[in-house]
Amino acid sequence: MIFTFLANFLTHVQTPSTPAVSAEVVSKMLVKSLYDFEVNTIDGKSISMNQYKGNAILIVNVASKCGYTPQYEGLQKLYAHYKDKGLIVLGFPANNFRSQEPGTDDEIQEFCKATYGVTFPLFSKVSVKGTDMHPIYQWLLSNSDPAQNIEWNFNKFVITRSGKIQNRFSQKVKPDSPEMVAAIESAIVNK
Repeated sequence: MIFTFLANFLTHVQTPSTPAVSAEVVSKMLVKSLYDFEVNTIDGKSISMNQYKGNAILIVNVASKCGYTPQYEGLQKLYAHYKDKGLIVLGFPANNFRSQEPGTDDEIQEFCKATYGVTFPLFSKVSVKGTDMHPIYQWLLSNSDPAQNIEWNFNKFVITRSGKIQNRFSQKVKPDSPEMVAAIESAIVNK
């Protein structure tokens, strides 16, 4: 909303020789870090990502009806083992791949708790690709190397305590794999 306001304001104060400024351009200028985003929890509350500042973060696009869904168990184990050392796991349900996350937020939350005992934060269902891609995923993709699209459910972004993307892993890399554990441990100590 504020981005649209700023874009409209800038459009009206421009001179004929100044190019138009869109809301998208303004939002990219204002969003400098992961901590600038507001997201909706799976309970429907709006929160600032700033509350996770100073933690190592693992962001994962998750789905309940995917061949990789058992990775919830490994993600929960990572979270339980490292949360007191400064790791937060953030799950973003997405229905972009073969409709493998068709449930409502309530259904997703119930499934995750009942089936895998998930206690790490889950968020309201988002899109991780296409024209309706959630802004946090736009930021993740534009700030990761390589900056390729999300290819499937359970892609993982490891973020250092200072908010930099340290590693990106595909769905094929399990949460308990040696490379994932090494990346988590590095992100925890890397300020």
